[in-house]
Amino acid sequence: FIAATNRNDTVPRYLKNRVWSPAKTVATSSNAMDVAEPSNWPRVEAVFSAMNCPLSALEGISISEEMTAGSLRELYQCGYLSEPHAAVAAAALQQSLQPGEHGIFLGTAHPAKFKESVEQVLNLNMDLPAALQAVAGREILSTHLAADFQQIKAYLLSGTNR
Repeated sequence: FIAATNRNDTVPRYLKNRVWSPAKTVATSSNAMDVAEPSNWPRVEAVFSAMNCPLSALEGISISEEMTAGSLRELYQCGYLSEPHAAVAAAALQQSLQPGEHGIFLGTAHPAKFKESVEQVLNLNMDLPAALQAVAGREILSTHLAADFQQIKAYLLSGTNR
């Protein structure tokens, strides 16, 4: 297994030296990975423990912005329009494979979610899928609330959120 991440490399460093030392978060094009102290890490450890699988079976790889862009371009040249997070996974897989080995990487987001960065790296104009075009002009129904329990409670109990 590979734990691939961008330059926010707390997990790869931990897997290498077993010292948990989060650094300051750095903004990247793969912004869902811009987490210096991943709160889901204890769940990963619990899963490996439940499977009686040592953490040493997990390889941590950190991918730079330059490598992410290169991976995005390489995937596109192979006929696959990706997005930055899957490009990080693909680059980490490519870096990990030994001669004669094959592997798969997983990506869960549509490239349109990261339209601007994908277009910039690939120097193209990407059309939105029909399903996204259909909702693109709709009214945004979100409400901004302060991180205040009483305000959130009052909002939820008011019924205006229905």
